[in-house]
Order: sequence, then structure tokens, then C-alpha cells
Amino acid sequence: WIQGARLRTLPLAFAPVIAGTGVASVTGGSNLGLAFLALLVSLFLQIGVNYANDYSDGIRGTDEFRVGPLRLTGSGSAKPESVKFAAFAAFGLAAVTGLVIVVLTEQWWMLFVGLLAILAAWFYTGGKSPYGYSGFGEVAVFVFFGLVATIGTSFIQTSVVSELSVLSGIGVGLYATAVLLVNNIRDIETDKLAGKRTIAVLMGTRLSKLVYLLMVWLPLSISAFLFLLYPATLLSGAVILLLAPITLIASRKASSKELITALKLTSYAGLVYGAGLGLGFWFS
Repeated sequence: WIQGARLRTLPLAFAPVIAGTGVASVTGGSNLGLAFLALLVSLFLQIGVNYANDYSDGIRGTDEFRVGPLRLTGSGSAKPESVKFAAFAAFGLAAVTGLVIVVLTEQWWMLFVGLLAILAAWFYTGGKSPYGYSGFGEVAVFVFFGLVATIGTSFIQTSVVSELSVLSGIGVGLYATAVLLVNNIRDIETDKLAGKRTIAVLMGTRLSKLVYLLMVWLPLSISAFLFLLYPATLLSGAVILLLAPITLIASRKASSKELITALKLTSYAGLVYGAGLGLGFWFS
């Protein structure tokens, strides 16, 4: 069950919350209690979508073709209904925590945003026509685990949608999207067999790797701009230490195992980048 939760993706739940809280500290004042609740929502949604993906791909037979880390449903390690229950339990915890935030902030319209996030998490690979099978998975990840998570974290603390939260959300979102993209690059051949038309399948390996490298390097241009306004955000530049091995792996013909390593490094890069921005704002 721990493997099924895909712990290597969880840094992506921390990154937008840290970045958004840092933005709040310079645009109206941070509230660490609300930030903690936002982190719980982010973590529960990430775990929920991981279990939901495990369940849906498993019952569709998609995971019969894949190679890589254990999948609970596809491997037969857990009953499909148990995995589905775990997914909805995580979504339920996210919903309850989100409701607490809404009550505390009295921003009732955010209930709709929370509902959209849960629906997006489920229908990524769930339902009759999952959008993750039609090349839109990366778009949803960028929107919800980048923009919505970062801007939302800042907004619940300040009641303001600032330019800083949008820029930070773009940077964090690019890393979250890159994690999904490199995962799909690894699975191109098996996804073709399963009829799963991800962006990586549609673009092919070479172009997908180029887009992936652009995604992991482009956030540094945002850092360069923010550095002029908030010098301490230079901390986010520490991500270069992870980008070097990532680039080395992606620029050559890498094995499945090496691409899994790139995925992990990209997830950590997202955390380093988001934390670098957040702490940079905080100490500026």
C-alpha cells in the first residue's frame, strides 16, 4: 500500500504549498495554520489520484503491459474495490479538510474549485472516457498541481490573487507536469499496446524528451526575474544540482530504470524549486 501511494510523487504536494505560503508572506501576511490545512489537502489529493490511477488502469488492463514499480490492482496485490475505496477515502479526507478551510476563510465559492479538483483526479484515468488517455493529463496536472495549488494556498491566507502567486504556480506546475511527462515517456511503448494516447505517445520519444527538458529548465527564467525583486529567491537556483543529472539522462537513450530515476529527481527538483521560492519570499 505504501508503494501504491507512490511516495516519490509526494514532494509535488509540498512544493506549491511552500511557494504559495512564501508569496502570502510578502503580499498580505501568511497564516501557517491555513498553510498546514492546504498541505493536507494537497497530500490527500496526490495520494488519492495515485490510488485512483492504480485502480482505473488496473481494471482496464493497461498495467498488464507496463514495466516498473508495483501496481496494486494490476499485480493482484490488492482487490480492485479495496484500491478504489482507498482512493475515495483520500478524496474524502481532502474534501473534509478543504471544507474546514472554506469555513475558516468564508470563501464559499472555493467549494466548487475543490469539487473540480476531485473530479479531475478521478477522471484522469477513471470513467468511460478518461482524459488521461487522450493526451490531456499533463494539462490537468499543470492547472491543479501548479496554478490552483499555489495560487489557492496564497489566496486563502491573503484573499488576493497576486502576480507572484501566478508566476510561482507556473514554475511549480512545470515541474509537476514534467514528472508526469517523463513517466509517460518511459511508458510510450506499453501505452501504445494498451491504447493509451498520452502526449508522449502522440509526440514520440525525441520530441517528448525535448519538451520535458524545456519544462525542467524554463522555471529558472522565472527565478531570474523574481531574483530582481526578491533576491533571496536565488535559493530556487539550487535546483540546477538536480537538473544536471536529469538532463544527462534525458539527452540519451535511457533505460526504463534510468527514466524512473529521472522521475524521482524531477519530483525532488519541484520541491527544491518550490521551497526555494517560498523561503526566498519569506526571507526577502
